[in-house]
Amino acid sequence: EENGIPYISPVNFTNDGKIDFDNAKKISINDFLNLSKKCKPEKNDIIFPRYGTIGVIRMVETDQPFIVSYSCCTIKNLHHFICPKYVFYVLQSKMIKDEINRYINKTTQPNVGLKSIKIFLFPLPPLAEQKRIVEKIEQILPHIDQYEKAWGKLETFNKRFPDDMKKSLLQYAIEGKLVEQRPEEGTAEELYQQIQEEKQRLIAEKKIKKEKQLPEITQDEIPFDIPDSWKWVRLRDICIKIVDGDHNPPSGVDFNTNFIMLSAQNINNDKIVNLDQVRYLTEDVFNIANQRTNVNIGDIFFTIVGTLGRSCVYNGGYNICFQRSVSVLQTLIYNYFLKYTLDTPFIQQFMIKNATGTAQKGFYLRQLEKLVIPLPPLAEQKRIVEKLEQMLPLCERLK
Repeated sequence: EENGIPYISPVNFTNDGKIDFDNAKKISINDFLNLSKKCKPEKNDIIFPRYGTIGVIRMVETDQPFIVSYSCCTIKNLHHFICPKYVFYVLQSKMIKDEINRYINKTTQPNVGLKSIKIFLFPLPPLAEQKRIVEKIEQILPHIDQYEKAWGKLETFNKRFPDDMKKSLLQYAIEGKLVEQRPEEGTAEELYQQIQEEKQRLIAEKKIKKEKQLPEITQDEIPFDIPDSWKWVRLRDICIKIVDGDHNPPSGVDFNTNFIMLSAQNINNDKIVNLDQVRYLTEDVFNIANQRTNVNIGDIFFTIVGTLGRSCVYNGGYNICFQRSVSVLQTLIYNYFLKYTLDTPFIQQFMIKNATGTAQKGFYLRQLEKLVIPLPPLAEQKRIVEKLEQMLPLCERLK
């Protein structure tokens, strides 16, 4: 009944140790009076579930009338001889849990009968000692709650630590803090000029197309300091190929071939994955699709639509082309240094922040070409990669 007497079961037990009377089912006054003849819960009684959450108890802290369902028993204390809170705490002890397990009826719905509950073993100290025990428990419990919160934070920290350490190492690497700078290795400016000369040679030989000039890097685009021997560059400045996959991918065939088309789901950090989920192509169709990406050993695969920012260096072994969700980069610097640069929190967060699109977010080629990255001298790039490849596996082992 809408304005009746609360009818309580364990579903009305809240997570903070209380009983939710407001949202409980209600029964009529007549039903309440009839049921009260058998058992009428009162303040300081203990409600003990016999089914389901057996032994997850609540102490009655109110004088308002209510009834408990058949799934619970009510434990009433002899208040002159027993401290109710002492009983409450003992009934949550391991000893009582052992008693429950000793007497539980393992039927379709496990339960503990009233006769069994009545013969549970129960340790009884003198009344004054019961009160001192309760006082000590209530001094300690807040510290246990604080410890639980601190432990939860520590567990979260421990779970995050390997990934956070990996991100920190990668960020240190591109800030010039992972290895020392060596004057004899030259400067990034010298390397940059050599790269531009090589690009001009390839343009003259018609191996790559002439490019439109990119805008100068502004001070606002520089996110952190780098060593004096380094240089800020745009991604296209150091690459001779930045392309994405097919925007209108061809239909595959329903049988396995040696020619496959991949998408972002097949690129995980450092490797090609999910090869049971690829699009198989005939050789003729593959040759047409591959004209766009023209994958070579050493190219970097970098996901730019949907799942952003996953990368790997291609080491051969497959005849592959791509859908548009993956970009293919060919660089004139050390490819593994560029791959790790793309993995850094700086680049990953920049992509997420600047991705566009509705159904699927994308970080598209024009944005990719203009990406600002730090460039160290070539020898230092190799030393950075060597140090990362010593340390990153330790992060994985921490997991």
